[in-house]
Amino acid sequence: MTAVISIENLTVAFDDFIALDGVSIDVATGESFGLVGESGSGKSTMLRAIAGLAPISDGEIRVDGKALHHHRRDKGFYRAVQMVFQDPYGSLHPRQTIDRLLLEPLAIQGISDSDRRIARALDEVGLGNGFRFRYPHQLSGGQRQRVAIARALIVEPSILLLDEPTSALDASVQAEVLNLLEQVRRDRKLTFVMVSHDLGVVTHMCDRLAVMRNGTVVERLTSAQLAQAAVTEDYTRNLMIASKGFVKA
Repeated sequence: MTAVISIENLTVAFDDFIALDGVSIDVATGESFGLVGESGSGKSTMLRAIAGLAPISDGEIRVDGKALHHHRRDKGFYRAVQMVFQDPYGSLHPRQTIDRLLLEPLAIQGISDSDRRIARALDEVGLGNGFRFRYPHQLSGGQRQRVAIARALIVEPSILLLDEPTSALDASVQAEVLNLLEQVRRDRKLTFVMVSHDLGVVTHMCDRLAVMRNGTVVERLTSAQLAQAAVTEDYTRNLMIASKGFVKA
């Protein structure tokens, strides 16, 4: 297994609060890797540390074999690694058209042929060119998240960091967005790291997962083991019970 993301003994602290405490994980090229746990367990902090949005107190993060530093000025990293945030209402600038939102990452990366790329990105996420000059407030929650996914994909990354990408959406829309993400991963041969509190989503979307509690990894599983309830930690069993519809209490 070739690890495209390798994290060793990662510690993230905010003043006196330790959000991650010596965490180590490896994610293989083309894999979809899940991070699950209760609120405050450190799973979103892990994504933010990879993206350079959380301070690294100790340990190492390597992407494609290259060690990452907290202060990142390498445009190549941000072209290879993109993040989709939980809240599609807050992650899109309300005063910019969809066209402007998609043009910005192309301009930052110095990528030309913007008209073709924007049209392709919108088509890929199932929106089409008719959405190009609308504003975020004119879109539904699911459509906004599709725009956020298009914005991440438009620079052609190899890794997507997904922080609860459907938790802010209506249940009827969640499956559509998850199916879109899975199709994109297959078509582009992407690597995913996905945070979710929904074990059903993780079982469907991910190959392997790490269960987090209080800033540490307490158990590592395959999705098949999770689906079969072949877990060893009581904490994981309690998460399964708490995940609505996953298992009966």
